[in-house]
Amino acid sequence: MEHLLAYITWDVDPILIHFGDGGIRWYGLLWAVGLYLAYLIQVKLYKHEGCPEDWPDKIFLWMALGVIIGARIGHCWFYEWHYTDDPVQLFAWNIHYRNPYIEHPFDLLKIWEGGLSSHGGAIGLIIAAWGLNKKHFSKEKKFHTSLIWIFDRLVIGVCLTATCIRLGNLMNSEIYGGPTTLPWGFIFVRDGQTEPCHPTQIYEMLYCIVAFVVTWLMYWKGQCYKRQGLIFGVFLEIIFVTRFLLEFIKNDQEAFEANMVLNMGQWLSVPFIIWGIYLILHACRQKTIA
Repeated sequence: MEHLLAYITWDVDPILIHFGDGGIRWYGLLWAVGLYLAYLIQVKLYKHEGCPEDWPDKIFLWMALGVIIGARIGHCWFYEWHYTDDPVQLFAWNIHYRNPYIEHPFDLLKIWEGGLSSHGGAIGLIIAAWGLNKKHFSKEKKFHTSLIWIFDRLVIGVCLTATCIRLGNLMNSEIYGGPTTLPWGFIFVRDGQTEPCHPTQIYEMLYCIVAFVVTWLMYWKGQCYKRQGLIFGVFLEIIFVTRFLLEFIKNDQEAFEANMVLNMGQWLSVPFIIWGIYLILHACRQKTIA
């Protein structure tokens, strides 16, 4: 009985439907499902608050472009620095790390080759939300919108998008943790693993679901959207504190992270954690908005 389940062998085909040399991948499908779920959440929230009917469509377009473009650029800039024996000289320094996307910028468009960063996606969302509010939402003086106003509502759906994306990572057998003896350890056969590892994709799915439940209840039960920044701040803490902690058991995504005290994912999480603390404290000192 003690040897009934020592680990889980994971050998799922990342391609759902094959045709030609490619097909429909689980990862791409789950991205689309996640974005659509976020859109449905926005429709419900904006209808509840009596916002113009075209706002959910506008936010879907802007946010979808923002998160995809930001995630792609973020990955290529944050994670694609590789050591080389042929350094580039910059002033008096020899730089031993090179980024192929600087030399070949059009390769940024090759999203099908993989490489999307959640931190880059977050930055892309922020930029897109700022542009959306400036161009469209702020013209409706009735709602007193702002970047934070948008995110207090947007992040509820983002939790579901992030859940789908992490499920996509699991289907791709990528971005997992180090070795474990826990009975739910996964052997990622397609990635060449022969020993059980932490399925950190599942851990991240779980905290994204927790974030969804918490922010959903804050909106509908606690009416916390009346304290601008509170829902967004709590979201940032749940997502990025847990992300920061999980990085201690995740494998480094790139070789240059090996000698870092904190890896790239942790350093990128710190500003969001600080921002979340500020938003929560600031919101708690505010008067509620009618």
